[in-house]
Amino acid sequence: MGNFFGTDGIRGIFGQTLTPKLAENVGNALCQVKAKPKILIGSDTRLSSDILKCSLAVGVMLGGGDVVDIGIVPTSCVSYLTETLCYDYGVMISASHNPPEYNGIKIFKSNGQKMNDDEESKLECYFSTSIETPFQGKYKQKNLSRIYMKFLSSCSDVSLENYKICLDCSNGSSYKIAPNVFKKLGAKVFVTCGKNKGELINEKCGSLHIEHLANFVKRKKADFGFAFDGDADRLIAVDSNGEIFDGDKILYILAKQMKKEGKLYASTIVGTSHTNSGIMNALNKYKINLIRTDIGDKYVIDAMEKMNLSLGGEQSGHIIMRDKIRTGDGILTAISLANVIAKEGKPMSELFDAHMLPQANIDCVVHDKMKVMNNEELRLLLSNISCSIAPAGRVLVRASGTENKIRIMVEHMSPTKAKKLAKEIKNLVVKI
Repeated sequence: MGNFFGTDGIRGIFGQTLTPKLAENVGNALCQVKAKPKILIGSDTRLSSDILKCSLAVGVMLGGGDVVDIGIVPTSCVSYLTETLCYDYGVMISASHNPPEYNGIKIFKSNGQKMNDDEESKLECYFSTSIETPFQGKYKQKNLSRIYMKFLSSCSDVSLENYKICLDCSNGSSYKIAPNVFKKLGAKVFVTCGKNKGELINEKCGSLHIEHLANFVKRKKADFGFAFDGDADRLIAVDSNGEIFDGDKILYILAKQMKKEGKLYASTIVGTSHTNSGIMNALNKYKINLIRTDIGDKYVIDAMEKMNLSLGGEQSGHIIMRDKIRTGDGILTAISLANVIAKEGKPMSELFDAHMLPQANIDCVVHDKMKVMNNEELRLLLSNISCSIAPAGRVLVRASGTENKIRIMVEHMSPTKAKKLAKEIKNLVVKI
């Protein structure tokens, strides 16, 4: 990761690590990489999104580029329209699943794919310089979301008219589009946290607070429910009983169906180092291979591109269906999962037959992520734990690419042992 970019764009608390001046520098830097670019900009509902969007647009226009502002849309909408409408870049102003005080900048290339690490590093080189051309660019506002909604509707090949579906829109980007699309597909839709309220985005709702949707589904007696995060690039699902289906489980269900329909290229999917080993073991029974990458959906899609694969994803709910779009799309994933349920005529619980290995996951807030990760005592402890639990278990400790946190995961056949070891690691992290 560079000085500004993390695992998913630039991320920080508005007014502190993420400022309007930085946004302006990003916009101007794009004009230094490519002369007179055409740039599409979208945002989520956060209160700081407008000023960051305008600041970035100023940087672009001073550099001679043109900006089209498409308003509040999911991240995947920016990706799709950037490629479909032949823009040079797409920019999404969003901090995804982070709390309201955060915001971020995600950049898509002309093919709808996020910049890789080398491209982000190159762009960062221009942040400290700026150019002003005598031919300033233009700024326009356009409502292009209908094009994206038409695309989403076309991705369903069955009617959902027999289903009652709950949607938790996290008071974010999906608040308009997701309910409209599912209604168009025939479903009876119940919506919670479906307002343009950036001050409440991700607050006790959405994919990171799935208990809210689980209770809502049971209260409405719905068939199943879908929860998105702030920019709708993630999906977590629940069935009628409130059972939670994270990205690993959704990836497994989709992989089996795509293999059955002959749509799973090379009978291989891409996961990450966090993907539950139980998923890998279960996929092997269906002769489906799992390839692991680093955490971050841009690494997943990069591996998919290199190996020409059609499906990949993360436990967090980023699912990439590369034949349709080149980034994680929570609404598309929800439609695809609903289609499997409708085609098979079975509830989600019956579509999932893998045995998951217990995982203990702990997030630890820190002041200096690199100080912790470079600590020799921590390295020694992780080495000892890895040796002691192999091959029955795994340990993964990493610095978050979006927040000041150390993320700890211990996977073991014994949930008690997994929790004990994870707590031991956390205690040392706190000490450091």
